[in-house]
Amino acid sequence: MSDKNKKSRKVTLSIILSIGLSIAVILLILYFTLDAKPFEALSTVHIRYEFFIVAVLFNVIYWVIWGARLKILSNAIDPNVHISLWESTKIVIANLFFAGITPSLAGGEPVRIYLLNKDGLSTGGATAAVLGERLIDAIFLLLCLPFAVYIIKDYINVEFIKIGLSAGVVFFIICIFLLAYAIKYPEKVKTFLIFITEKLSRLSKKQTRKKSIVQRINHEVDNFHQSMVFFLTRGKKAFLQASFLTVLLWSVGFMIPSMIMLGLGLNPFFIESYAAQAVLLVIVMMPLTPGSSGIAELGTAGLYSVLIGPSLLGVFVILFRFITFHMNLIAGGIFQYRIFKSFTAFSIDKLEKHQENPP
Repeated sequence: MSDKNKKSRKVTLSIILSIGLSIAVILLILYFTLDAKPFEALSTVHIRYEFFIVAVLFNVIYWVIWGARLKILSNAIDPNVHISLWESTKIVIANLFFAGITPSLAGGEPVRIYLLNKDGLSTGGATAAVLGERLIDAIFLLLCLPFAVYIIKDYINVEFIKIGLSAGVVFFIICIFLLAYAIKYPEKVKTFLIFITEKLSRLSKKQTRKKSIVQRINHEVDNFHQSMVFFLTRGKKAFLQASFLTVLLWSVGFMIPSMIMLGLGLNPFFIESYAAQAVLLVIVMMPLTPGSSGIAELGTAGLYSVLIGPSLLGVFVILFRFITFHMNLIAGGIFQYRIFKSFTAFSIDKLEKHQENPP
């Protein structure tokens, strides 16, 4: 079997695992809440479908705000390259597909870098814009997390969520530390990553040329360092504008569960739900499953079980994950297919060529 076919099968397997895990865990949640008679509970409440429509609209608005943020960062890096709001929003939507089938949602970043580069931004500039997004998101979460944990801690009564939260917080703090360290000491980070890579390569059957690995590490660390220095100095205005949009972006996204609860005739728990979403975001950052499928469903059920109760919990998880995950996969798949004429061609042909031979 050719390498292309193997990689195509790998992408297909990721798609199946991502969707399959999500559906399987949702079915398990429904199974364990069936004795609570969810259909009977639904028949006793006044379903307000307009709030479900608002939740869907909030998800679309989330995409647009993300596009606006990407536009601001990209245009700040190279004023000679004008990327429109519609173009940046298309890039965001297209990236949702690969983000949804890769651990930590990391697969969307190479898609955004490639498409920004295709629109005229240099590879380094496109990488800087995407890394700038990551940094701003990290700062936002770092500021939100203490308040979120304080608000939601009394509602967490599931051991899995407590363990996941603890692991997520530790993982997140390590990532923040590494980001800060890489900004200040890029050469030390290069040395450390090369050392780790050499140790791991001895355990791998697949041998990769040492020179190629070193060049790639040097290239990526330099890109990151230059990007962060730019946004913290000459690009400070764009960084602040993007930071404001980041707060708006996540706030709109975090409102979706409250809209669903209103649609189900429940108390929206605006503050508690906002905190729960911040905590959930940290948990799903753990690189455990494609698109964090299964983890996100279990986390959602655990965090909202006290707020909602068992009778409507399964229905809530279905609606929440459909709007914030399955809807993203569908829209992302459509836009990706329109751009690349395939669901897997980007990862196989374009991404590797783009990364190995940057223009």
